[in-house]
Amino acid sequence: MNFFKTLFLPISTALLLGACAEPTIKEAHGFNLNFSDAKATMKADGSMDVSLYNANQKQVDSVAYFIDDVRFAASTDGNASITIEDGKVGTRNILARVYSGENRYVTQKSITVLAANPPKGYSYEILETYPHDIKAFTQGIEFVGDTLYESTGQYGQSTLRKVNYQTGEVWNSVALPGNQFGEGLTVKDNKIYQLTWQRGIGLIYDRDSMEKQGFFNYGNSLQGWGLCNDGEKIYKSDGSSRIWILNPETLMEEDYIEVYTHSAKIDNINELEFINGKIYANVWQRDAIAIINPQTGVVEGVINTSSLKEQVTQYAEAEDENVLNGIAYKGEENILYLTGKRWEKLFKVAIAEVQ
Repeated sequence: MNFFKTLFLPISTALLLGACAEPTIKEAHGFNLNFSDAKATMKADGSMDVSLYNANQKQVDSVAYFIDDVRFAASTDGNASITIEDGKVGTRNILARVYSGENRYVTQKSITVLAANPPKGYSYEILETYPHDIKAFTQGIEFVGDTLYESTGQYGQSTLRKVNYQTGEVWNSVALPGNQFGEGLTVKDNKIYQLTWQRGIGLIYDRDSMEKQGFFNYGNSLQGWGLCNDGEKIYKSDGSSRIWILNPETLMEEDYIEVYTHSAKIDNINELEFINGKIYANVWQRDAIAIINPQTGVVEGVINTSSLKEQVTQYAEAEDENVLNGIAYKGEENILYLTGKRWEKLFKVAIAEVQ
């Protein structure tokens, strides 16, 4: 997989000091942070020392350390130990507030937190095969009972569909406007939420009638790729390593996790499905499904699906896009329903941990 470093998280430098007047926060002026690991990388279950470099030998009364705005240590000598109490992996920002007489200085650096352990490996076995529309540029699928809802993409071809998964018959189909490229979907309560790729909006439908009821805007997420929900919160991928957590009422982005293994970041997170407390995610153009902890971003498992695409016809117009891109779950233990972009088959598969 291709993995890239991310930018550090912006954080607030405001302090609340009751009714007291705050001293002016100044630039670092020779203060810097040093980490015991030269690459500023640590495991989620480990620790890393941080120290304050004082180039100008200024007076230092005390130093308060924060990780993503949460205070974790204070010292008079500038030394502290970083531990990851919340278990979240990815880019974390370490900030030091240096108190020097009447002055206060701020300096910060980012670190990378990796998963403590490598992901478990999973294999699959095909149990049944069903027909699927080979012209459907599948972006997301999700079951409600025995009814399969599907979102398809491409400009001028994007649809929202209600499908008989056993026969492939499309019971109902709603076309998106020609300037909207459909992406992932999820069904929550009596609504269907469908993403568009680069328009910066998601669409809202009535589940039964499939009539459009409104839309919602993206926030800081780059694009619309995949959606799922845990019955309360909604999770959204944007083609990066981030999965955004949406407020179920306002659909605003409230937080995000970054997806990491024990060794690297995973980009191109695509179609999502929430199954038994975990997020199952397609990785675009990769023959694998990542099993992700939704609280931490840790990849806890990987399902190797490398041979599945050999079971389908490669669509001649765009062979490089004939990729796995559909995960659905019907409540059957260790059973998934999988398809891909322009695949003529929907597979019912059983997954098992590789021993």
